[in-house]
Amino acid sequence: MRDPYDVLGVPKTASAADIKKAYRQLAKKFHPDRNRDDTKAKERFAEINTAYEIVGDEKKKAQFDRGEIGPDGKPRGFEGFGAGPGGFSRAWRGAGGGPGEQHFEFNFGGGRGGAGGGGFDPSDLFSDLFGGGRRRAQGTATRGDDVVATATVPLETAAKGGSARVILPSGRTLEVKIPAGVEDGQQIRLRGQGQPGLRGGEPGDALVTVKIAAHPWFRLEGRDLRVDLPVTIYEAALGAKVQAPTLDGKVELAVPAGSNGGRVLRLRGRGLPASDSKPAGDLYVALKIMLPEEPDAEFEARMRELRERHHYDPRRKMG
Repeated sequence: MRDPYDVLGVPKTASAADIKKAYRQLAKKFHPDRNRDDTKAKERFAEINTAYEIVGDEKKKAQFDRGEIGPDGKPRGFEGFGAGPGGFSRAWRGAGGGPGEQHFEFNFGGGRGGAGGGGFDPSDLFSDLFGGGRRRAQGTATRGDDVVATATVPLETAAKGGSARVILPSGRTLEVKIPAGVEDGQQIRLRGQGQPGLRGGEPGDALVTVKIAAHPWFRLEGRDLRVDLPVTIYEAALGAKVQAPTLDGKVELAVPAGSNGGRVLRLRGRGLPASDSKPAGDLYVALKIMLPEEPDAEFEARMRELRERHHYDPRRKMG
């Protein structure tokens, strides 16, 4: 596998912010939804995500920079031999590096015993490491890392429940069940859908954050909804019963006589439905007085007549 820094096109000295920026640009460019029939783009997308899982994670980045894990995130095994002056060195890293790291260095010839004079026999080393079970590299089972993803759903799906497709950092697509009444930013845990474990360890989980998409007219505030409702000047002045939209369809709403623009009416329980121990939200309807869209000479004449006969100053209290 390629070096993750090369995959993302950033130097090893790049900051976390620069790495994240490069990842986002590449992920957007090669996202499967934008390249549905391009197999190479899908492979590139998976490669980009794998690279970011390494250098986008502070802990894994440090391990990779120290040479403890490879570009695939797996611990590195035995390194090759490196020749030194008059001999060779052999390094062995235990699982995870750090405290398990051991170094073996040997000199041949000119030593205390000299060749054939009680000197060191390299076969003893390999016998000690691999023979008879006297010294084996052993590792404990390690749980796989969790991965994160985002599921963007319509407001109606968040309210009534449904499903959504998410793409994991590996490029794998999952169908996620969205419970009714889910809130924006709520996290859903998919057990066993994260990174595979090491040495027989159980896989990690996928943590999916729900993002509720903007609605054409409803605005979400916690579990409450807000909506602007257009009314005529007659309905606001004289009062009326009008149809107001809700997530469950239209309902009849009584507009009190003498209502000013911006007046807010409350419909209890018409927000997001109850979920677990959380009660249902409410729907707040703000009245928005609208004049006729098309020019109307008679309407304008009536307005001028009313202005002359019923003059009032709504700003008189403002000084």
